[in-house]
Amino acid sequence: MIAVRAPGRVNLIGDHTDYNEGFVLPLAIDLETVVRARPRDDAEIRLHSETSGWDRYAAGVAEVLAARGRADVGIEGTISSSVPVGAGLSSSAALEVALALALCAAAGFELPPLELALACQEAELVATGVPCGIMDQLASAAGVAGHALLIDCRSLEVRPIPIPAGLAVLVVHSGVERRLVDSAYAERRAACEAVAARLGVRALRDATPEQVADDPRARHVVAENERVLAASDALAAGDTAALGPLLAASHASLRDDFEVSTPELDALVAALEEAGALGARLTGAGFGGCAVALVPAPDAGRVAERASAAYRAETGLEPRTFHCRAAAGAGKIAR
Repeated sequence: MIAVRAPGRVNLIGDHTDYNEGFVLPLAIDLETVVRARPRDDAEIRLHSETSGWDRYAAGVAEVLAARGRADVGIEGTISSSVPVGAGLSSSAALEVALALALCAAAGFELPPLELALACQEAELVATGVPCGIMDQLASAAGVAGHALLIDCRSLEVRPIPIPAGLAVLVVHSGVERRLVDSAYAERRAACEAVAARLGVRALRDATPEQVADDPRARHVVAENERVLAASDALAAGDTAALGPLLAASHASLRDDFEVSTPELDALVAALEEAGALGARLTGAGFGGCAVALVPAPDAGRVAERASAAYRAETGLEPRTFHCRAAAGAGKIAR
């Protein structure tokens, strides 16, 4: 029996920077997808899951692994997941990475975490047509318990940044599901690539603030990269007071310049800040899903309760709160 797990992720700061070869600061979380399966004598993949749609991801993962030399060995078993779908917590990346690990194990094939993440990034495009960046799959594959990951999306260097013991990470679902396939995600990416081409740079990572001052989309990317580096420095130094303004500026930029927030996410971020969070912002690509907040650990329960009540009263929607811990990256489950 093969048993593997792959975590979801929450991004503390740095959205829409990954596909611009910039910087991101996610962490793998203790919500995960688990695949339990046995190898088959043929190439068929037969899995039972309470959620639908896994088959196109499995087909995509199998295709990209075959191109890398994996033998055509099928599996039969189950998929279970605690990562909510449509929340911006990378349920699809967790599924892809877990499927890839199970298929590799069945065929006696192995890929290091970075190669596994790159394969799963490609599988996402095959399965959905969404040209996602590398952050989600790499965070799931290479997570470090107790740490955020500063990822350079050009060099693909991953640097673990310890999360101070007194700091809690709250993730609150807005009650509005996010679907990248139906969103303007690809449109935003194309706009960024067009600006980079016009400026004559490889990617917006290479643009200066002066070059993009009059272009809101590009302005967000350039400023967000600076915020990610500042936030990673603050986190490493235990300077939690510096994190709040950075998260607030990130949300404002995503709302006003990149235009991927929603009224519900804006209300949720405001409710978290008013309830006592050090800082809060939408997380993920936007268009619905979750907000993330950094909170003094002793206050986490109170902040979550107050923010949820205020948000519920304002929107009529039911938020769902996750107290997330930074988890280890994907791997086999010990018997």
